[in-house]
Amino acid sequence: MNNLYTRPHHPILLLISGPSGVGKDTIARKIIEARPDDFYFVVTATTRPIRAGEMEGYDYYFTSSDEFAQMIEDNELLEYAVVYNDYKGIPKKHIREALASGKDVIMRVDVQGAATIRKLIPNVITVFLTTETEESLVQRLRERKSETAEGLNLRIATARKEMERLQEFDYWIVNKNNKADQAVDEMLAIIDAAHSRVSYDPILL
Repeated sequence: MNNLYTRPHHPILLLISGPSGVGKDTIARKIIEARPDDFYFVVTATTRPIRAGEMEGYDYYFTSSDEFAQMIEDNELLEYAVVYNDYKGIPKKHIREALASGKDVIMRVDVQGAATIRKLIPNVITVFLTTETEESLVQRLRERKSETAEGLNLRIATARKEMERLQEFDYWIVNKNNKADQAVDEMLAIIDAAHSRVSYDPILL
């Protein structure tokens, strides 16, 4: 006999999106650090070159164009897109394994990829992450020192267009300067609320 007073656990899929430079990776990692046994962070595959300080399998799976094309051919990517002239995509394998283990899955994708995933997985929980102001975003991008002046201008222009799509998301969180923990607390509150839902539709890939 089922115990009506014991709430069942259903893994959720949390999608964090927003313009480049808002801190999507940082927030996702901090969520996992706060509850390491509860979450799995999906690492994106990309064809772009590795940057100084990045690690294979932690920041991205760095693949060749041929390897990426094979994943597309095998239908092993949840979504993929060209982002700043390089391919990026979400491997299905790791999501399946994490969900099967009962863990919640966190992924960070660009706004374009988020729209694709919403169509494929209607019950995905989507969060749009921003900085406090455009000036703050520009400063963060400059501090990364990974862009040419032309590349920086492209990212700023792209961010302005992405901000126009904020209403497509379930939640909006501002990652304030030097207050990342506050954004993490807001994310965790969203996750906890999702687990309190009465109805639940399984996540199918």
